[in-house]
Parts: sequence; C-alpha cells; structure tokens
Amino acid sequence: MQLLLLFYGILLPANWAWRIVAGEFSAGSQLIFAGDMLISVLALVSLAMIRRGHFRAAIMLFLAPQVLSLAITFALVGVMPQLIDPAPTMLTLTISGLVLGRGALWVVWALLMGVFAIGFATNIRLAAEAGVSTQRALRDLPAVFISYTLITIILDRTVSALRESLAESNTRGLELQREMARRERAQTQLVHAQKMEATGRLASGMAHDFNNILDVVLGFARRRRQLYELPPVERADALEDALDGVETAAGRGTDLTRRLLSFSRKDLLRIEVFDASEALASMRPLLRQLLPPDVSLSLRLLEVPAPVRLDRQEFELMLLNITANARDAMPDGGRFEVSVSRPAPKLVEIALVDNGHGMDDATRRRIFEPFFTTKDAHAGTGLGLSLVGDLVKVTGGEILVDSAPGEGARFVIRLPCAGDADPLSSSS
Repeated sequence: MQLLLLFYGILLPANWAWRIVAGEFSAGSQLIFAGDMLISVLALVSLAMIRRGHFRAAIMLFLAPQVLSLAITFALVGVMPQLIDPAPTMLTLTISGLVLGRGALWVVWALLMGVFAIGFATNIRLAAEAGVSTQRALRDLPAVFISYTLITIILDRTVSALRESLAESNTRGLELQREMARRERAQTQLVHAQKMEATGRLASGMAHDFNNILDVVLGFARRRRQLYELPPVERADALEDALDGVETAAGRGTDLTRRLLSFSRKDLLRIEVFDASEALASMRPLLRQLLPPDVSLSLRLLEVPAPVRLDRQEFELMLLNITANARDAMPDGGRFEVSVSRPAPKLVEIALVDNGHGMDDATRRRIFEPFFTTKDAHAGTGLGLSLVGDLVKVTGGEILVDSAPGEGARFVIRLPCAGDADPLSSSS
C-alpha cells in the first residue's frame, strides 16, 4: 500500500504534466485536474499516516476522494472513458475489499454503482444533445452492472477465504505456542525431578564424606589437651597447625554443601560458557561419592580450555546420570574413566567409559527412549538417559554409545565448542 500510494502521489502529477506539454489540457479538464491533484496530495498524506501506524484511517482517507473524483469525472464526460481505462474503479474496489474488509467492499460497490448511474445519466444528456437515441447511451449498462457485481462477489469470497485462513493460522499458532509452553514446563519438571533423584543418590555418599570431615575436626579438637603439656612456642605452632586443619576440613564441607544445594535448586535455565575440563574437575567429589569404593575413578582433562555453551547444572546432570548407570553396571567393582578432548577445532568431546557388564544391541538402540529401563521397578524410572539424549540434542551436539555384553560401555558426548582454543592437548 505504501508503494501504491507513493506511485499515486508521483504519477498523477507527472501524467498531467505530460498532457499539458502535449497541449491536451483544456478548460473542461480543470475540475478533473483539481480532483487528481487532490488525490495525489491525499495519497502522500495517507502514506505518512500509514508510516505513523494509522493504517485503516489512511486507506479511508485515500478512497473517499477517489470515489468523489470518479463521480465528478463521470458527471463531466460520462461512462465511456472509464470503460476504456477501468483501472481507477477496479483499484478502488479491490483496495476496499482486501484492505478494509467485506463490509467496506459492498459499501464501495454501492457507491460505484451510484457513480456509474451518474455517468450513464451524463451519457443520456450528451446523447440527447447529439441527437442520439437513449438506448444507445445505455447499451453498456447491463455489462457494467454484471461485471462489477461478479468482481465484487469474487473479491468477497476471496477476502472471506483469506480471513478464514488467517484465523485458522492464528489458531494453530496459538495452539503451537501453548504446546511448546506445555512441553517446556514438562521438560523443566523432568529436569528438576532428575536432579532431585540424583541428589538423593548422592546423599548417602555425602553423609559418609561429612563423617570423615567431622572426624578430622574432632581429632584436631581432642588434641587440645595434649597441647597444654608442650612448651609455649611448640604449643602455638601445634595450635596453628590444628586450626589450619580444621579450616581445610570445614572448607571442604562448605564446598560440598554449596554444590549439593545449587545442584538440587529448581531454577530457570542459565545458559553460560564454561570450561568442560574445569567443570569436571570440580565435580570430582560428586562423582567419587556416587561411585562405590570398589570402583576406581579416573579423570583425564585438558590443560587448554574446552569451552561449551549450556546450562552448567544440566551439564552436571548429564554426567551424573551416565555415572549412575555405570555404577549400576559394575556391582562387583571396576573402573570408570571420564576424559575431555578436542578432536576438532570446533568440537569438544567428553567420553565416559566403564568396564561393567555392557549392553546388547537391542538394549543399546533403546536406551534413550523415555521410560525404557532394564532395572527393577524400584531401581529406576527409565528417564535418566532419555533426559541426557534430549539435553545433548538441545545444545546442537550428539551422543554416541559403544557397548557389548561383558565389554563395558563407552558414552561419547560431542558438544559445539563455544570459542577458539589452543590445539588439542591432554593430560592424565
């Protein structure tokens, strides 16, 4: 519409300038010229109104003088010139229907029928002045009425179909938004449930670790009686060593508590860029407590950055879920190894390997299906690895599994690198 109005505002004056240069401007054209200039000015005003957000009012401001100008032109020259160039009447009818709606379409149709009535009245007057029969002046009346009525009916049905299609599209869009919102809520609830489940599994290990910490603190506290028997200088040194030991033990307990609380908290996703190696190193206490004493834990981390972009708590959740499955696959003890590598400049790879009982092909193909589990009903929900698969896909990565009965399992998580890093380098 803006382009159309701009053309009207420019081309109408240009057309009249051409006619004046060609010597086609006459005294009888003055009123038509004034009407066209008014339409040109109002077209530019309507263009400005549309750019300010007043769309419907701008179109009405443009169409009203357009109909008035047609009525003046028909009153002066009759219907014949407009039958030769039907663009103004057709354009007025089309714009009213497609832009303003079906009600405005039929109002403009009625107005145009009135305008044509004025034109045919002028035809009768001019025919009488020329001594031509009235029947000849009205010979185009049926064709005009039928053609414009058919065009209006087609436009009416077109507008109706477009509006129904738009309404259906909007309804589907709203349904899709609601479905996405429901799935997002379900995903959030599932993530939180998995976090709480993992937190529960960690609780027993945490209790054992805290008992060790408390034993250290109590051991240092009980030495206070022995300190009284030492010389003052040695007593001061021994007391300082004891307090340092208490501080170290308390710091470890505080760190474990903080990590457990932050992991189990139900927050919105907090996407960030972090180093996968650093995150794994900080998770060592959690992984160690999740595994039984007869399972050895080995971390092979990069000395150079391995940046990834995702929610750090979900990253920890993925690793804890795989670690828990590895633990269950090694009831008699074994080895569990986690490594970070950069196989390509834009790729970070995390491998988690155990030497447990492994999986057959049928199980391996279904491990990421929701609610699929080989454990007893009270031992698992079948959602852990399903959640891992979903989280990896959301980040734009992939997860690969290699396993065979009696040969353990190897999970490889490949995530997009979040930034440039040094060439591949690793350490044990």
